Amino acid sequence: MPNLSDDELLRELGVEYEVVKVRSHTPREERIIVGFEEIQNFVKNYGHAPRHGEDNNIFERMYAVRLDRLREQEDCRALLAPLDNQGLLSGEEITQIDSVKTLNDDDLLAELEGAIGTSDITELRYVRSRVEIQAAEEIANRERCEDFDRFRPLFEQVERELKSGDRQSRPFSKDASIIKGNFFILGGQLAYVAEKGDEFKAPNGHPDARLRVIYSNGTESNLLLRSLQRALYKDEAGRRLTDPDLGALFSGTWDESDVESGTIYVLRSLSSDPFVAEHRNLIHKIGVTGGKVETRIANAVNDSTYLLADVEVVATYKLASINRTKLEGIFHRIFAPAQLNITIHDQFGHPVQPKEWFLLPLHVIDEAVSRIRDGSITNVVYEPKTASLVEYL
Repeated sequence: MPNLSDDELLRELGVEYEVVKVRSHTPREERIIVGFEEIQNFVKNYGHAPRHGEDNNIFERMYAVRLDRLREQEDCRALLAPLDNQGLLSGEEITQIDSVKTLNDDDLLAELEGAIGTSDITELRYVRSRVEIQAAEEIANRERCEDFDRFRPLFEQVERELKSGDRQSRPFSKDASIIKGNFFILGGQLAYVAEKGDEFKAPNGHPDARLRVIYSNGTESNLLLRSLQRALYKDEAGRRLTDPDLGALFSGTWDESDVESGTIYVLRSLSSDPFVAEHRNLIHKIGVTGGKVETRIANAVNDSTYLLADVEVVATYKLASINRTKLEGIFHRIFAPAQLNITIHDQFGHPVQPKEWFLLPLHVIDEAVSRIRDGSITNVVYEPKTASLVEYL
């Protein structure tokens, strides 16, 4: 019997078969697919398609512009249709680019302070390749951050500081250090190093440490310091955010000609809530006002901001030549790890999560004010385990 090839043998047996062609994508198609997958991940995390509007996260608005452009281009729709299990390409909210009145590409890029380069968004130049995404997945699996409400004010403050110029974004290159309290841009998301474990030696002999990293989309990962460094190096849009320029918060001296421009006040709640009552001496609200504190808290019992209960003033600090908004941002940054996570119901029975309440001793707040006065607050964060301010340099 003559030797038959596989194809000839199948024909002799009367078996019909079809050669399945493996489709390969061009580099441009790969970038488009990966860019669309990032939008899908956003929808999975937030439950809605990315939206335009100045009230939304900068990166959400970028995804919204990208989605508009993908919807407009017929070849993109054809390419992505088999992957569109969320109905994004056929969404009713399709908006033509010319009619987008929120932000154009240049405005978005300007707000990002160079975080994604200067090329046209339609090029999707900085969208990661599949290989890069797989490498990132090997580095760490992100999961939902259950206590994200503690960190949300930090991310909101950082975005304001980027827009105002108080913070700058810098390429992650020469300075590869990573410490607790650092902010980065990785994969189009703000990343905050919330915790850093004890250092140990990696197999190659270099120092390493386990990190808890919180992302602005409400997820977190537990990864090694060296892994985060590698991810930032590989990401062409990876950025380090500088510390905010605090400026002159206080006048250096006090005399009769000084004019008070505000007051830092520290309140203690008289609420009968069991948790508040049990920890009353440690639960404090920190605020800044340009008027009288007494006037500010006069209606506390009817205001969910004050836990719908009377409060007592336990400390005040007079200010001169103060930027009150900037100061409140500093307090939020320092004490974010101690932000109280409590839900109460307002007069209408709606759940409310009041902000600016923190679980920490009064003497730590006093130390923070002293450090603000002398300018040594820049590299300081509150450490709940030791109930103290620690420097992360």
